[in-house]
Amino acid sequence: MAQSDLTRVVEPACEALAEQQNVELVDVELVREGASRYLRIYIDKPDGITLSDCETYHRAVMPLVERVDYDFLEVCSPGIDRPLKKQKDYDAHVGDLVEVHLYRAINKCRRFEGELLGLFGDQVKMKAGETEMSFTLKEISLCKPVIVITEDDLGDEQALDLAIQDEGDEEGEASR
Repeated sequence: MAQSDLTRVVEPACEALAEQQNVELVDVELVREGASRYLRIYIDKPDGITLSDCETYHRAVMPLVERVDYDFLEVCSPGIDRPLKKQKDYDAHVGDLVEVHLYRAINKCRRFEGELLGLFGDQVKMKAGETEMSFTLKEISLCKPVIVITEDDLGDEQALDLAIQDEGDEEGEASR
């Protein structure tokens, strides 16, 4: 099945099912990894996706995608650093730190990081320091938020575990 058929036929069926199950369809992709073809469907919801949500969606979507030539069907969460794909994704992350990966290097650089200013038409605009940058959607292979986890984000027990682990790492390095 061609990518255009995937977009034209499969995505609308997956979208309708997602609406029925009160989840958001984030993306549908058919990718080759080694000798196998994976049909991956990413779903999400405001309070996060559970394994049970993925299983329920997987069982319901199987008959809807039987025309697709794939070896493995995966239904999964897009993750905490969910790639920005749609206008609403970009709108939700305006002002946030993002990283942009390009298909082709600009000045020998393919990865840029900065504050997202937004998606305007087909232009993703961001600011790194005092420099404003703009990339077309066609130039971008991946745009995703940068996730920074601080000790304040962790519970007291997790922060203590990290501190103990860091001390152990430093002692191990000193003895080498």
